[in-house]
Amino acid sequence: MPAPLHIGIVGCSAEGAALCYRTICAEGAALLGPHAHPEVSLHTASLADYVECLERNDLDGVAELMLASAQKLAAAGADFLVCPDNTIHQAFSKVEPASPRPWLHIAEVVAAEAAARGYRRIGITGTRWLVASEVYPEKLAARGLDYVRPSEAERDEMGRLIMDELVPGVVRPATVAYFQSVIRNLQAHHCDAVVLGCTEIPLIIDDGNSPLPTLDSTRLLARAALRRAVESGR
Repeated sequence: MPAPLHIGIVGCSAEGAALCYRTICAEGAALLGPHAHPEVSLHTASLADYVECLERNDLDGVAELMLASAQKLAAAGADFLVCPDNTIHQAFSKVEPASPRPWLHIAEVVAAEAAARGYRRIGITGTRWLVASEVYPEKLAARGLDYVRPSEAERDEMGRLIMDELVPGVVRPATVAYFQSVIRNLQAHHCDAVVLGCTEIPLIIDDGNSPLPTLDSTRLLARAALRRAVESGR
């Protein structure tokens, strides 16, 4: 059997990057045998550097940080790259042409899964930066899928809870309840599924407690990376 490709993870926030890494390692055995998974390298700049760029809407700065990680991962031997952070995909169009390695796009992976499951109208959750962006609308529309964004007030509160609690790994019942209420509002707007569009949201929301079926961007990206690594192995 050909050796799997080496996966490079361009991290941003720790919890999302860790969940992506753990998923690749834990689920690799189903494809490769007991305890086996592809070679994986992870690099992340300081989250503070990303936040500073996002706060001033400096997507060129975000792209520079992502490309710096990409260069280091390529030097470490990575064959292709993934980024388990939805928000910084706003800079993807600036990153991809200059990248030393090809990428999987997290929203493309999620949109493909939504279409495969037969969903038609998708709610978008995530940071205020992500929800206001075209990262998901563009990729969902390319698949013929409709979408709904939460209200401005909901975006602000989700963003606060993500950055102040989920990113540092804090889980509170009140925060779970708030995200459930946002998803119920999306359900009331006729959504038939919801994107967990921050890689930390799966820490608190899944199909067991969500009012809508979930599209877990973190794990979907990790599984897509696994398939790519195994099916395109050396």
